[in-house]
Amino acid sequence: MLSTEIRDVHARQILDCKARPVLEIVITTEGGKKGIGCAPTGTSVGMHEAYVLRDGNPQKYDGLSVEAVAENINTNIAALLRGMNVLNQNTIDEYIIKLDGTPNKSKLGGNVIYSISIGAAKAAAATLGMDLCEYLSPKELKTLPVPTYNLINGGAYPEFSLAFQEFSLVPYGACGMAEAVEIGVKTFNCLGKVISKYKKGAPASMGNYFGWAPVNDDPRTAMELIAEAVALCGYENKVAYALDCASSEMYDAETKTYLLKNKRVEKEAVIEEVRLLCEQYNILYVEDILEENDWDGFKEAVRILDKTVIIGDDFTVTNTERIEKAYKNNCAGGFVFKPNQIGTISESIKAYSFAKERNMLIVPSGRAGGIIDDVVMDMAVALEAPAVKNGAPRSGERINQINYLLRAADNNPDAKLYDLSHLAAKGKN
Repeated sequence: MLSTEIRDVHARQILDCKARPVLEIVITTEGGKKGIGCAPTGTSVGMHEAYVLRDGNPQKYDGLSVEAVAENINTNIAALLRGMNVLNQNTIDEYIIKLDGTPNKSKLGGNVIYSISIGAAKAAAATLGMDLCEYLSPKELKTLPVPTYNLINGGAYPEFSLAFQEFSLVPYGACGMAEAVEIGVKTFNCLGKVISKYKKGAPASMGNYFGWAPVNDDPRTAMELIAEAVALCGYENKVAYALDCASSEMYDAETKTYLLKNKRVEKEAVIEEVRLLCEQYNILYVEDILEENDWDGFKEAVRILDKTVIIGDDFTVTNTERIEKAYKNNCAGGFVFKPNQIGTISESIKAYSFAKERNMLIVPSGRAGGIIDDVVMDMAVALEAPAVKNGAPRSGERINQINYLLRAADNNPDAKLYDLSHLAAKGKN
């Protein structure tokens, strides 16, 4: 009989892909099996996300250290988890949520709760001799998520700010995972040359999220450059596009305006800008078109932008209550699935299940401060998500995510890429 009770919980500080401190927790069972959980960090962080607890000591990583947080876990919290059964994921998650007792997990820290939740799940999988994907979905996989690639990174730069944060490629027409990956890599590399040509020979530079930096503050230019690269590669009939506006980052609450092309504009201008882009380009989905509390604005965007799917990120934060409200009020047709936004495996699966039952578009995603072996990839494959955000095909943790999908395809040869053609056709009409 397997010994599945928790024997030890140990926390430590490591670094994410941006060299920022993050928390890592190792859970060891009485049977000697280990599960390691780590909480990645976002750059664009919604106000409704689970709270990331840090030490706040300006002398250590400018206040971002989590050494004291780790020490508190090792000294005080570890003993409370000993003896719990790692196979009872819901029980463990409910216990640490109750132990925290705050709406946004600010007492223990959402990063603490999330790391414990992941560690327990991985320890359970190890106990049963499975990887995490098999543990979360023991059935035979029928589909694999379409990988998407963040090619041009908007946001704030020294010379200007490009209002929309991500301009992404969706190779929905690929015949399989291998081609979907090749399309992303070849287009990304070609885009670097297209940008260099636009800059009259100056090399393309790296953006805020490891993709290419923009050349100006006009979203249309970014789309034109990507479309040119797609055409040069011969992929026009195999790809669609996606936008992450991340509009909360460009929103000024005092004036209730957004920064767009070096001007402060009303939300109607943001919606119109996206509408015009959707008229010219087959944009499959648009994230966070407005700031995260504008429910009426999101509803208006859904009404106007009938060629694309409006989905939430900071707007929905993988929270079932917010997703349900968005669904019932026709404010969004889907959401970006980021488990650390809500804080536990159980809560994130609940949000996923709610949306899937209502045929909403669900797009799992890592965070800007990514880590190797992010469980988002295990969950994206296990839950048979429609698509997954892989970032740009550059930097170790993002290449690791791409390789994860290639291995998943090899291990599940009968699984097909999720069929997104109905959504792509919507943009063509």
